[in-house]
Amino acid sequence: NEGIQKQTIEALEIVRSFKVPFFIALTKIDTIHGWKNNNTVCFSKSFEKQSDFTKIEFEKKLSQVITQLSNLGLRAELFSRVKDYEKVIPIVPCSGVTGEGIGELLLLIVGYAQKFLKDKLELDLEGRAEGNILEVKEEKGLGKTLNVILYRGKLRRGDLIVVGGVKGPVVTKVKAILRPVPLRDMREKCKFYEVEEVASACGIKITASNLENVVAGMPLMSCKESEVEEVKELIRKEVGEVMINLEQEGVIVKADTLGTLEAILKILREKGIRVKKAEIGDLNRNDVVEASELRKKDPFLGVIFLFNVKAPKDLTALAENYGVKIFESKVIYKLVEDYEEWKERVVEEERKKILQKLTTPSKIRILPGYVFRQSKPAVVGVEVLAGKIRSGYRLMKESGKPIGVIKGIEHMGEPLEEAGEGEKVAISIDGAVIGRNVKEGEVLLSDMDEREYLTLEEKNLLKFLKDSELQVLDEILKIKRKKNPLWGFKA
Repeated sequence: NEGIQKQTIEALEIVRSFKVPFFIALTKIDTIHGWKNNNTVCFSKSFEKQSDFTKIEFEKKLSQVITQLSNLGLRAELFSRVKDYEKVIPIVPCSGVTGEGIGELLLLIVGYAQKFLKDKLELDLEGRAEGNILEVKEEKGLGKTLNVILYRGKLRRGDLIVVGGVKGPVVTKVKAILRPVPLRDMREKCKFYEVEEVASACGIKITASNLENVVAGMPLMSCKESEVEEVKELIRKEVGEVMINLEQEGVIVKADTLGTLEAILKILREKGIRVKKAEIGDLNRNDVVEASELRKKDPFLGVIFLFNVKAPKDLTALAENYGVKIFESKVIYKLVEDYEEWKERVVEEERKKILQKLTTPSKIRILPGYVFRQSKPAVVGVEVLAGKIRSGYRLMKESGKPIGVIKGIEHMGEPLEEAGEGEKVAISIDGAVIGRNVKEGEVLLSDMDEREYLTLEEKNLLKFLKDSELQVLDEILKIKRKKNPLWGFKA
């Protein structure tokens, strides 16, 4: 009902990049003006009973969403109007409050699973148990436990398992297998009952020892004693596929699960942000020290991205002391957005600092009739024709002859740090003698030296100059190169 949000765009980019078939749940239909709850989980039946006004409102909202998706390069349509599910993305209107549309959502989930996951849906009830860790929890009386989605094979109490860990595969034995009571989410607080074995596919809770370095999102496999090394290598490969192509120099990324880490890395690479280190787990001292070393080489790479993980106060204080910038968020796009905004801000501040130290291209005209003092220093009214002037700027005639240095700028008796294009101000020029080396009405240019010009070029600052400033710069180059054809060229 609120249209496509930034988080939705992020999710769409992720599933598209991994080429995952998907459909869209268009939520909050109950908030459409005039919508009536018809106590059904079927959207189609409920929609038939809505008033004509409400149906028109719905079509308007749907059309807006379809247009937004089209702007993102996606062809989408209401699920009941889709003829080719491989070319058009179905939209299922629904409500999390009334339950309307849940029937169609379940129908499409089953249909998509049968079409795109046919091979993976074949059950292997006797083979090696395989699953993914949904959550790692500390349970009273049980210690650290694993909530696992078992999607292949059979797992028994006492089986040897290999689990992906932060510091490498962890080998341990299943102490107990617990199942939630029927029709309850295993992540909720609910009673569990112990079983000797389970077959896929199901959600279970496992108790085992040596789980300190295990985190959510990691793979789990059972094995025989003789297969431990083989399975450890399989786990390393699965986890390692996320970490491949890390750079010698780049940012540091910490996330809560393997899946989110994979998504973050993909988005960062698409944005051209190099990554040196990507790990699951909370911020530690080594991360800060490593980032501080990277910062010495490149301030924009000596940063840390934290996604849904903890950053102890003593470490954030240490990072601040080292000048290491930390970006924290529970939304991936916000991490990247904050980084890019910060980088742009730093670049802008650095540019201003450099430009303030340089004489930049500028042009002024001495206003006739506004000579307040002829010399020592000359005080005259001027109009800034292009660029900016500041105290300390050297001035020259269009012939290239030096005139003097701006000592001060005033407007209506108030001192100014600078004056920009179009402004009329009074300036004092040390070295100028009105009527002798400069006249009323004459045009003067900033007298840039070669070092200042090369700094503009080498620091890539020319792109920040206005067109009028670039035109003045061309004039200055022509003037300087009449005397020295190699002026402004690198040696």
